[in-house]
Amino acid sequence: MRKKIHIHIGEYHASKDPTIIHTILGSCVAACLFDPLNKIGGMNHILLPGQADLEKYDVSARYGVNAMELLINRMMNLGASRRSLIAKVFGGAHMISSISKQNGVGEKIVSFVQGFLHNEGIRVVSQDVGGQDSRKIFFLTDTGDVYLKRVQSTYQQKIAEKEALAKNRVKMIADKAGEITFFDQ
Repeated sequence: MRKKIHIHIGEYHASKDPTIIHTILGSCVAACLFDPLNKIGGMNHILLPGQADLEKYDVSARYGVNAMELLINRMMNLGASRRSLIAKVFGGAHMISSISKQNGVGEKIVSFVQGFLHNEGIRVVSQDVGGQDSRKIFFLTDTGDVYLKRVQSTYQQKIAEKEALAKNRVKMIADKAGEITFFDQ
């Protein structure tokens, strides 16, 4: 029987015991790392790309560099071999349509994680990133399998509904006849 661990934003977990690590992602990104030789796996939940100012934050795993390094170090402490690590990457949805994709945080985190893994020589064997849907991720630490469930975002739909209501209100006001006096004599 596998133990179940839920991680939140800025958290990570690794295990050499059979465990299901799960999380819910929107624009955040999760990197699932697995050592197939030693059957050790781990996952993080990254909120922001880059690195935290460690003078202000106490090793915050909310930031990409910190989250990746903390996860890799934890896995190595459990007996994983850095050379045999493989990765699966998830998340990075574009959740707020009023922000351009280029300025959206999801795309920036995905780019950061992919670059980090490339620079560290960790091969990405699969990924499901971008789009507009949230994702529920279930990672099995002893097999490296990941199960993904898409959760259609209601955020975009709610904004569209509010905009349609506002448009209808403005149209009704504009369609009402009123008295207009152009010049008063």
